[in-house]
Amino acid sequence: MGILSYITWNVDPEIFSLGPLSIRWYGLLFALGFVLGQRILSKIYVAEGRTEKDVDIITLYMIIGTVLGARLGHCLFYEPEYYLSNPIEILKIWEGGLASHGATVGILLALYLFARKYQFNYLWVLDRIVIVVALGGALIRLGNLMNSEIIGKVTDVPWAFKFVRNHEIINGVAANLQPRHPAQLYESISTFILFLLTYWLWSKRKALTPNGSIFGFFVVVLFTLRFLYEFLKENQVNKEDYLLQTIGMNIGQLLSVPLVIIGIIIWVRAYKNPKTGYAAK
Repeated sequence: MGILSYITWNVDPEIFSLGPLSIRWYGLLFALGFVLGQRILSKIYVAEGRTEKDVDIITLYMIIGTVLGARLGHCLFYEPEYYLSNPIEILKIWEGGLASHGATVGILLALYLFARKYQFNYLWVLDRIVIVVALGGALIRLGNLMNSEIIGKVTDVPWAFKFVRNHEIINGVAANLQPRHPAQLYESISTFILFLLTYWLWSKRKALTPNGSIFGFFVVVLFTLRFLYEFLKENQVNKEDYLLQTIGMNIGQLLSVPLVIIGIIIWVRAYKNPKTGYAAK
């Protein structure tokens, strides 16, 4: 056993409540991602001669694309049989169930509509938006940790977490606790580092960076890491056990592979046909 002797994690996901109103860590961190993201994006857009009005509009597109994409992604990627049989349940977003791959698709579609309507270069928009998406992703995974969800597999590493709220409580005592990888924390830290890297690429090299290159880099790194982290995480739904036995990958890995390929293609094409710094079409 390592020097830390494991970390017992028993954080209440609810910060406080006022009658029927409940403020939870996950919701707070989710919202904080948009608030901080808007401020950072404003700095980026103003530095490149755009207006804060553009940021307000794109933020609205982002919120809609993220929430709808993440919810539909969870319902259709992970539990389609249940939600297609009970479509009204799709609307119950407060009961949980958001998928990052779905959010990715939703954001890409929403920003395509934004770029087309307001005459922006689509890849230019994506290069800048992934900076704040990385920060938002880090905060959301921190929210998953506060919820004690998306837990890792059993391990004996000294920094392992014992997630009390995911185990049976007998007479006020947690029973059969097993130390697990804090997979949410791994993803949160690495995504925050990715935020710092993409911001550095924009701030130091934007005049030399072809449109699409930051986006391609972000997608390749993010979803390669996601593919690898899935080996350390418990499956989210039962059918993932079957997929692992038959093809050796779970749903998260299956969805990550095409995104990594798309990222590589865009990254390579960006440097083969470099057009740098053009916001307008």
